[in-house]
Amino acid sequence: MLASAIRDIKVLEPVHYEGRVTALEGLRIEAAGPQQALRLGASVRFGSETGPRGELVGFEGDRAILLACDPLEGLGPGAPVHFTSGLDAIRPSNGWLGRVIDAFAEPLDNLGPLQQGWKPRLVKSIPPNAQSRARVDQKMALGVKAIDVFAPCARGQRLGVFAGSGVGKSTIMSMLARGADADVIVIGLIGERGREVREFIEDTLGAEGLAKSVIVTATSDEAAPRRRRAAWLTLAIAEHFRDEGKQVVCFLDSVTRFAMAQREIGLAAGEPPTTRGYTPSVFAELPKLLERAGPGVTVEEGQPQGQITGLFTVLVDGDDHNEPISDAVRGTLDGHITLSRQIAERGRFPAVDILKSISRLQNLLQSPHEKAITLRARRMISLYSNMEELVRIGAYAKGADAEVDEAVRLWPKIEEFLQQDVHDVSNPDDAYAKLEAILSPPAAPQIAAPPPKKALR
Repeated sequence: MLASAIRDIKVLEPVHYEGRVTALEGLRIEAAGPQQALRLGASVRFGSETGPRGELVGFEGDRAILLACDPLEGLGPGAPVHFTSGLDAIRPSNGWLGRVIDAFAEPLDNLGPLQQGWKPRLVKSIPPNAQSRARVDQKMALGVKAIDVFAPCARGQRLGVFAGSGVGKSTIMSMLARGADADVIVIGLIGERGREVREFIEDTLGAEGLAKSVIVTATSDEAAPRRRRAAWLTLAIAEHFRDEGKQVVCFLDSVTRFAMAQREIGLAAGEPPTTRGYTPSVFAELPKLLERAGPGVTVEEGQPQGQITGLFTVLVDGDDHNEPISDAVRGTLDGHITLSRQIAERGRFPAVDILKSISRLQNLLQSPHEKAITLRARRMISLYSNMEELVRIGAYAKGADAEVDEAVRLWPKIEEFLQQDVHDVSNPDDAYAKLEAILSPPAAPQIAAPPPKKALR
């Protein structure tokens, strides 16, 4: 309790210090100032206390290394730098629902100032203790057949959507946002195209979906500290609603852009590049971000248990699903949905590759009957996938293998089942029933009874 009180006091009463710019090289700005002001992560303003924002990301001797969050045209040697001590915090409230904000929790929707809550919350917080967190065992419908049946999701689970560029990550995220069963939706659009923000709000969420959503955006043209902070802010807002006992779905599009922003910051701070140019801090920050999603701490019986169901998109570099960021994220999350370029190119959307997608909680969430349906469907898909080339060129002779014959017969129906319009919301029970009907053996043809013979006279 005492530590919490001290933290809140530091948030309430920040101290301001002034320093000076001493060097500027590329994105890197060096500044001198009072020693008590130089704290990693400190917020700064250039020129005046209301000037462009910046962040302290490292040190060079006794000088601070800064990165700007806003344009700095006209900045010169000796320009004043205003340091702010204290913890980086926000005050979210229910009044934030239906709003679109930037990385510093400032409104972008021209609807006036945000309603501030009474309790401060750290933008970059640590996940709850693993032993105190609630169990994850309650199934959650996402509204996409291919996922609900073959990679079911639980409340508080964290799933990744992995795909190359142009394969449909944003599209499937819009389907999940429309179909997810949640009290609150928090969406972070990190480093994405600027035009997508308005399209996502108006075409995907609509007025009804926006009313229970908070959207945080930092587009690709914004500075790396803004893109990184937008991801932290997205999770901080989700944590606020989770602690109020709400069922929260948190979308982050994309984790790769967050990693790229962290790489840019790390290189500017002097970190050595390692795997594919990513700095060590990237692989340290990824689990810290992703582990913030999930269940909250166990509450007393009768109290609402808040959870954050995390859905994170990953832009796979060069369609290599073993590239460093994909590999690191896949090892942290509780399951992964893989989108295939080959499936998308033949016109089936969402382009979910069933054989490469998995939920680590599948055995817990499916009944024995549902598990049997899924297992049989996976086997038929796998058999057809192995023989597809031979079937297409006519090299497979029907009758050579009865099970393969069955897979070839069922494939068009399974492919049709996996197809789903972007505006459709699927019910999991209906999806299982339809798939079971597809997998059932065909009814034996009925032979008409011969007409009765006429009696001889």
